[in-house]
Amino acid sequence: MRILLYLLLAPLFVFAQGEQRYADGSASDQDGNSFEWINYGIQVWTVENSEMVTYRDGTPIPEVTDTTEWGNLTTGAWCYYNNDSSKGKLYNWYAVMGIHDTDPNTPNKEFAPEGWHVPTDTEWTILENYLIANGYNYDDTTTGNKIAKSMASTTGWDASTTAGAVGNDQSLNNSSGFNTFPEGLRSSNGVFKYSGSNAYIWSSTERDSNNVWRRYLYSDYNYLYRNENNKQNGFSVRFVRD
Repeated sequence: MRILLYLLLAPLFVFAQGEQRYADGSASDQDGNSFEWINYGIQVWTVENSEMVTYRDGTPIPEVTDTTEWGNLTTGAWCYYNNDSSKGKLYNWYAVMGIHDTDPNTPNKEFAPEGWHVPTDTEWTILENYLIANGYNYDDTTTGNKIAKSMASTTGWDASTTAGAVGNDQSLNNSSGFNTFPEGLRSSNGVFKYSGSNAYIWSSTERDSNNVWRRYLYSDYNYLYRNENNKQNGFSVRFVRD
């Protein structure tokens, strides 16, 4: 009986650094897709990329496959990497913000499922600091940003010889359970790049009128990288609970 009880409850336990962490729970988006989430301190994050093709109210988000059309967009759209339906979905920032038409007087749609939102730049920083402080650096230190391995999936990354890098001994990745896969991106001119080497995830926070803060993991880095990028790019999306 005791063994059976352990097996039933095991997915809810928080495991020590260096071990795989299981999801704390699951929920569903507006399209009926199930996704898992984990509690990180004061935050709850989804640990799978968004897969929706509608906004919260059911309005379709267009799939745009054409290179030129993608590069000219100022409204929301999504695509598969290389337009290959076996790959993950990438969204431009206009979709993330619910900008569904070109009329500036039209209210934006809600993109995230009910009870969730796209993380701000500050919320990303809170997650980063939590992982550092709780020993998720690859070298077990609690200062400095060396958390990339703990956030990356255990497969799919280009190989690296850099100490603590995502692509170096991938079997040691994903101790935090964040499970980021290297989906690559679609650039602002519609070209697909960097599958296998990079994972890019949006924030909701604008850097300026043309650019938005993002986070990314790179196979040859041991840290979670922050910089700004054009709103027309196609990146993956995660959510934080309201």
